Amino acid sequence: MEKTGQVGLIKTSLVKPFVETLNSADILLDGEEGKFSCPQDQSIIKESIESLKKTFENDAGLNYKLDIIPSHNNGPKPSAAPFCEDETHQTELRENIQTLLAPVKFSSPDHTINTSGTQKDCKYLSPIRFTVHPPAEGIQSTQDFVPLFTVLEGRDFKEEFGVLYELSSEQLSSIVFAGHSDEDELISYLCVAREASKKKRLFWTQTRLCFLLGKFCSGRSRFSQAQAFFEESLCVPPESFTDLRLLASIYFNLAGVHAFQRNKESFFAVSERLVALLLALPDCLKSFEDNCVLAYMMRKAILSQNKRAEARACYLLVKHHLTSREENQVVPYLERLLVAFNEAQQPWSLVPSQVYLTLGGLYRKLHRPVLSASSAKVASLQPVVTLSDCLGGMVLVLDNFYHHRSTEQDVLPQVAPYLYRGLSFTKVSDAGITHYQSLSYQLTFSLSQLFYKYKMVKCAIECMNSFISNNNNTHLELLHLSAVELNSGLIWLAWLNLENNQPSIALDILDSVVASLPEHNTSHQEGVVLNMRGVTLQSMGDQRRAAESYQAAANFCQEAEDFLNWAVVQANLGLLCLKAGANGLAQSYLVKAVQLFSELRGESHEEMFISVLLKLGLHFVGQGNLDYGKGCYEWALLLAMRANLLDGQLSATRHLCSLYGRESPDLARCIIYSKHQAHILRQSRDRAQEAGALEAVSQLYLGLDTYRAYRTALDYTKSSLGMFIDLGCKEKETYGWLKAGHIYHLLGQTELVDIYIQAAQDVALSTGDTGFILKLLEASGDLFYSCQDCDRAIAFYRDRAHPVAVKSGDVHCRLRLCNKLAQVMLQLGMYEEAAKFAQTAVDISINLGDDLNQRVACCRLASLYRSLQQYELAEYFYLKTLSLCPTPLQFDEETLFYVRVYQTLGDITFYQLKDPFDAAGYYQLALAAAMDLGNKRAQLRLCTRLATIYHNFLMERELSLFFYQKARGITTELSERRMTISSEPASLKTDRLGQMVKDEGWGGYR
Repeated sequence: MEKTGQVGLIKTSLVKPFVETLNSADILLDGEEGKFSCPQDQSIIKESIESLKKTFENDAGLNYKLDIIPSHNNGPKPSAAPFCEDETHQTELRENIQTLLAPVKFSSPDHTINTSGTQKDCKYLSPIRFTVHPPAEGIQSTQDFVPLFTVLEGRDFKEEFGVLYELSSEQLSSIVFAGHSDEDELISYLCVAREASKKKRLFWTQTRLCFLLGKFCSGRSRFSQAQAFFEESLCVPPESFTDLRLLASIYFNLAGVHAFQRNKESFFAVSERLVALLLALPDCLKSFEDNCVLAYMMRKAILSQNKRAEARACYLLVKHHLTSREENQVVPYLERLLVAFNEAQQPWSLVPSQVYLTLGGLYRKLHRPVLSASSAKVASLQPVVTLSDCLGGMVLVLDNFYHHRSTEQDVLPQVAPYLYRGLSFTKVSDAGITHYQSLSYQLTFSLSQLFYKYKMVKCAIECMNSFISNNNNTHLELLHLSAVELNSGLIWLAWLNLENNQPSIALDILDSVVASLPEHNTSHQEGVVLNMRGVTLQSMGDQRRAAESYQAAANFCQEAEDFLNWAVVQANLGLLCLKAGANGLAQSYLVKAVQLFSELRGESHEEMFISVLLKLGLHFVGQGNLDYGKGCYEWALLLAMRANLLDGQLSATRHLCSLYGRESPDLARCIIYSKHQAHILRQSRDRAQEAGALEAVSQLYLGLDTYRAYRTALDYTKSSLGMFIDLGCKEKETYGWLKAGHIYHLLGQTELVDIYIQAAQDVALSTGDTGFILKLLEASGDLFYSCQDCDRAIAFYRDRAHPVAVKSGDVHCRLRLCNKLAQVMLQLGMYEEAAKFAQTAVDISINLGDDLNQRVACCRLASLYRSLQQYELAEYFYLKTLSLCPTPLQFDEETLFYVRVYQTLGDITFYQLKDPFDAAGYYQLALAAAMDLGNKRAQLRLCTRLATIYHNFLMERELSLFFYQKARGITTELSERRMTISSEPASLKTDRLGQMVKDEGWGGYR
C-alpha cells in the first residue's frame, strides 16, 4: 500500500485506477510517439531538393532557346498609366536582380555551395560488456562476478538493461559477453553466477540472471529449462516488480515458450498478464521476436468489442512489423488504425499526417501508386501539417512518377498543391534549418515550370518575381545556390517575360546576368545569354543587333564544339532571315541547322529538331517546293513518333493535313493523317480537340461520295457526337445530331432522319439562344434544299424558321430564308406563294442596301411572274435586274448574264407581248453582249431570230439580209472548226473542244 509501504493481498474492489488514465480516450500512453516515420528536417529538405531537381530540370542556363516566339513589335501601344506602372516594376526588378547578383562577381561561376550542412554528432551508447572466465581458470571466488553483479543488481530499471531485454540470445552472446568459446560455456558461467547470487541473496541479480539463462536456453530450443528459469525469475524477488520492462520481457519470452510447447492454458494465462502491461504501460516492450501475443491481444479486443483495445493492438502490431521490415503485414493494421482514429469521438495524440505518409510509403513499395498518391494527399490536408509532412508527401508522389513510369500529365498536377503548401511554409525564414532558402528557390522554380507547362505564363513570372523580391537582401552564400543555378533561374525568368510579350524586361534581366559574369573568364552561360538576347532583340524588331548577338553565340559554340547549341543558333539565324525576307539565306541557315541536328545522338534535342524541320518545310511549301516540304513534315513526324513527343506528332500531322488538303490535294492521304491526328489527341486526353478531329475525318469521308464512305463518316460523326455530349458543348452537339441525320439521308434511311433532326432541335431549344435556334432550323431545311425531297425544306423554312426570324428581327436570316423559299417553290411550281417571298426578299434587300441580293431577288421574281404569265411585270423586273448590274462589266460571267436576260426579254416581248419591234431591240442588245463575249453559238441563234423578225414582221429586207449573211458566216466558221477537230489526234481534240467551250461560254450559258 502507498501509505504504509506494506506488501500483501488486497481486494480488487478497493483498487482504483488513475482518473486521467481511466477517462482518457487516447490509445497512446505517456512517452509514446505518434509518428511512425519521423525524418529529420535537414534530410527531408535535401531529399526534396534532389527530387525536384530531377523532375523539373533547369536547362535554361545550359541549352540555347529556339526562337519560336511570334513578334509583337507591331502590336498596340499601351496606355500611359499602365506604362508607368510597368516601368516602375521593371526598375524595381532590375535593382533587386542586381542586388541579388552582387556577390556573384566575387565568386567563380562554377562555385557550388557545400550542401552537406552541419551535422550534429550522434552519440551512440555502447552496450555493456562482460568477460566470461572459463572454469579452467579456477573460478571459485565470487570476486570475479562482482562486475556482473554490480550491473545487474537493483530493483529499478536502468538504461543499460534495455540491451539485455531487447537483444536476442545470439546478439547477447556476441555483443554483451566476451571470452567464451560457445554458448554452452556461457550458459555454464551464468549458472555459476546464478548460484553465487543466490548464496549472497542478491535477488534482483538472480532474477535477471535467470531471465538471461531462460533466453539462452530458449534460443537453443531447450524449452523446459527455459520455462524453469523464467518461472524462477518471477518467483525470486521478495518485493513487487518496479522494473516493468523486465517483467514484460519475462512474460513475453515465457509466452513464447508455452506457444512452442503448445501449452494453451499457460500461454493464455501469461498472455493475459502481458496484454495488461501492453495496454497500460508505455513502451514496456521495445521489440518483439514474434507477434503471437499481439495477435492474441488483437483477437481478444475484437471479441470483446473493445475499440480502444483493438486500436492499441493495431498500433503495437504496426510498430512491430515496421521494426521487422514486414511491409506486407503492416498495411492492414495501419488501415484499421486510421479507421479507428477517424471514428474516435475524442482526439488522440496520434499524428495523422505521419501515419498517412507511412501508409503511402508502404503502398509505393507494394506497387500501388494511386493509393500511395491518395495517402499523400490526405496527409497534406490534415489540420496540423508541418513542412516535413508536406515535403514527404511531395517526395512520395515524385517517387511514384519515377518508379511506376507515370505520364507527366498524371503526376505534375498532383505535385502542385505540395509546391504551394511548401512555399507557404518557407515564407517565414527559419534560421535553424540549413538549405531553407535553397528549398524555397527550388519550390519556386518548380512551380514556375509547372505554370509554364500549362500555359499560365503570368503566374510563372509572378512566382519567380516573388522569390527575387523576398531575397533581394540575401547573399548568395546564404541562399545555398551556386552562381550557375542562380543565373539559370534568371535566364528562365527572362524567357518567361519573352513568352509574355515583355521583351524589354527580358533584355534588362539578361544584361544584368551578363554584367555579373567574370570579365576575363568566358563561360558557357555567356553564350546562352547571347543567344537569348538575339531572340529578345528580334522580338523587339532590332534585327541587326539580333543577328550580331546570334553570331557571337555561334562563335562560342564553334570554339567549344557544342554542336547542339550551334544547330539551335543556326536555326535562329535562319528564322531571323525569314522574317527579314531573305529567303535564300534563311534556307541555307535552316538546312545547315538540320544537318547539325541530324548528326547528333540522343533524344534531348528532338523537340527543337522537329520545330526546325517544320519551319523549313513551311518555307519550302511557301516557295512551291511541295516535295521538299512534304519530306520535312514526314521527317518531323517520324522523329516525334520515335521520341514519343505527342506535341511534335500533332504539329507535324497538322502540317501534313494542311498540305494534302490545300496545297497538294490528296483526299486519301488527308484522311490517313487526319485519323492519326485524332489518335494523337486521344493519347493526349484532349477530348474537345479529339472530337473536333473526328468530325473533320467524318467530313473528309463524305467527300469520297460512296456508300461505304458514308457509313464510315457516320461512325466518326457518332463518336464525336458522344464526346460533345460528355463535354456539354451544346452547339457542337446540335450540329452533330444534324450531321448524323444528313448522313442517314444520304444513305437513304429516311426513317431515322427525322429522329436525329428532332434531337438536334431539342438540344438547340434547351440552350434558349434564339439566334442559335434560328441557325439550326435553317440548317435543318438545308438538308433537303438540293435533293428530291426539297418540299420538306419548306416546312423548316416557312413554318419554323421564318416566324422566328420575323419575331427576333434578324433581317439577314429572313432575307436568306425568303430567297431559299422562293427558289424551292419555283422548282415545285408554287409560283404565287413563291412570288410573295421573292417580293419580300426584294424589299428587305432594298432596305439593307444590298445590291447583289436585290439583283438576285429581282431576277427570281421576274422568272416567277413569267411563269405566272404576268409578262409586263416580268419585263419590268428583268429590266430592274439589269439596272442593278455593275458597270463597266468586269467578268465574262456578267456579260453572259446580259446575253441570257436580254434574250429572255426578247422572247417575252416577241412571243407573249407580240411586239416584234421591241423584241428586235432586246435581241440586238443580247447580240452585242454575245459578240463581246465571243460566244459564236449565241450569236448564231440571235442572228437567225433577228433575220426572221426583220424579214417577216418588220419588213426591212436589208437588215434581214445582213443578219442572214452574218448567220451564214458564223455557221461556216463553226463547221470549219468541227472539221479541224475531227482531223486532229484525240488529245488535241480534247484541248480544242475545251478551248471552244471556254471561248463560247457553253458551260456558263447552260
